[in-house]
Amino acid sequence: MSTRSVIARPVGTGFCGVYVHHDGYPSGRLPLLLAAYQHRFAGDIDALTEYLIDRVPIGWSSLGADLLAGVPASLRAELTSPRMLPGRQYDEARTPDAPPVRVTDAVAGGLDWGYVLHPHLGIEVIPLRREKTGPVVPWDTDPRTRFSDHQVLWASDRPVPATRPPNAMPPSPSSSASAAATALARPAQHPARPFR
Repeated sequence: MSTRSVIARPVGTGFCGVYVHHDGYPSGRLPLLLAAYQHRFAGDIDALTEYLIDRVPIGWSSLGADLLAGVPASLRAELTSPRMLPGRQYDEARTPDAPPVRVTDAVAGGLDWGYVLHPHLGIEVIPLRREKTGPVVPWDTDPRTRFSDHQVLWASDRPVPATRPPNAMPPSPSSSASAAATALARPAQHPARPFR
């Protein structure tokens, strides 16, 4: 069974992005996105969103190991399995002048998870079957963090349901303070508060 999700950018009071058919649970999706942002794209949110959203005419069947290019070998080994393949985009035939297919907050019904890539803040994780907003996982979060897959725990008024990996350093005060000081334009949005 598929865990369907959307990877999006914030637009006005909502989001706009692309559909991803497989493996949309936070425990798998967040480590890939965090590691890709921190290593392959070296903190360049524009390059990350261009790769994941703008260059994709239809959507993704799955995200994969190609996102981990440039990730240190030891971290890559912790985040992947030998079976992990490169990501696959949908390649159905489309007319050359057809507009790209996009998923917005208005048409996200039936999807399980939303991952909104907020510049300078982090990844908003929305349990789409329960909420319209969700907590934000800061960009500097260790990709080895263990995230819960239970939608009820991802309510916008709760902390990020995660535990730090063994031997991980706590977030620096400056990065936590800057994330907490940055408010989203969307209502009922709360910055991430990691479990300790």
